[in-house]
Amino acid sequence: MMSAQASAVLISAPASGQGKTTVTAALARQAAREGKRVRVFKTGPDFIDPMILARAAGEPVYQLDLWMGGLAHCRNLLYQAARDSDLILVEGVMGLYDGTPSSAELARQFNLPLLIVIDGSAMAQTFGALALGLKGYGADLAIHGVVANRVAGSGHAALLAESLAGPAAGIPFLGALCTDRAIEFPDRHLGLVQAQEISDLDARIDRAAQALSSSVRIEDIPQVTFHADADLNPPPLLAGVSIAVAHDAALYFVYPANLELLQTMGATIRYFSPLQDAPAPADAIYLPGGYPELHAERLAANRPLHEALRRHAEAGKALLAECGGMMLLFEHLVDLEGRRHAMTGLFPGETAMQPKLQALALQGVELPQGELRGHSFHHSRLQTSLEPLAHARTQRGGCGEAVFRQGKLTASYIHFYFPSNPRAAAALFRP
Repeated sequence: MMSAQASAVLISAPASGQGKTTVTAALARQAAREGKRVRVFKTGPDFIDPMILARAAGEPVYQLDLWMGGLAHCRNLLYQAARDSDLILVEGVMGLYDGTPSSAELARQFNLPLLIVIDGSAMAQTFGALALGLKGYGADLAIHGVVANRVAGSGHAALLAESLAGPAAGIPFLGALCTDRAIEFPDRHLGLVQAQEISDLDARIDRAAQALSSSVRIEDIPQVTFHADADLNPPPLLAGVSIAVAHDAALYFVYPANLELLQTMGATIRYFSPLQDAPAPADAIYLPGGYPELHAERLAANRPLHEALRRHAEAGKALLAECGGMMLLFEHLVDLEGRRHAMTGLFPGETAMQPKLQALALQGVELPQGELRGHSFHHSRLQTSLEPLAHARTQRGGCGEAVFRQGKLTASYIHFYFPSNPRAAAALFRP
């Protein structure tokens, strides 16, 4: 077994919306400024937070998910990061104990100390009780310290720090971030706004890093040893295969691990913008998710894109479309204002945006090569006469999203995580 060591910490919180991404981004930028090699991971399925964290760290951000990727995959990712970097930051998902497996289970599995972020804006002494409760609920977890977010000023911060005396003694108060609109990240219906849409993103990250640097010392983050088994690289199942990947503001939700795996298996990736052009001829096309509803007029007007996708399908070539990418394949996309936009019409039916979330679940689908896992998270609803090839099962065993197959076209609301089954993923792109 191989081993490597690096400073490491998992940033978690009592719930979503406490400021985990802000603190993680601030620490990553602070470490990078100090000349340290930093790698950041995101727990659970997420595309938007990692974009911001990648900007802060200057490196791609990969997922650490014990259900989607599996223990061996996560172990190998952490080992590789420890081998190549000085600091590893892992942003948790939701609250510390939320989900199965939770961020707490990830920390426990890899002996990661915890940095807890708590929104202190509407509390004083209860801050200490909350920190103590998080520690006591999982007594075997090591807490590096607590950061208070959205505090009113130095007096408020002092009250919060004092609350960690007494029963909560032994939980270090690392510092506070004052309420400051200039360091918060804007959001929309799927979460935070994409990094490339925030014009002053670097300034926001820099300001948060500066505010945190006076209290949180990177050099105090503990060293952790990570282990890995033998090389997990898959065989060259896609040797010589060219894949055109959609990549712009409309379709952008793709796991870096997916693209890396395709290349590791031998594929050549060529990017194209569905808003501006059409894919050059390729053996396969990958249409990941994104925000097609925000760019529906431009997507509808890009006739060369429609024609290229039709020619690709008529030639019997492979295509995988996930969530927003799938919405391109039906006849129409109906936005929240009720406007109907013509899409490619490769599949019968239409998708329509809804004001409320329609699905959120980890899930896997059985394919001939085995189970391929991923997640769904969408605000649109589909109406189609097309019969599904299969239905996924959610992590809890319920009926999940439909998977459609027409010729070599495969489409679903599921965002697949290819490392969960490289052979099944490769089969979706093979000629």
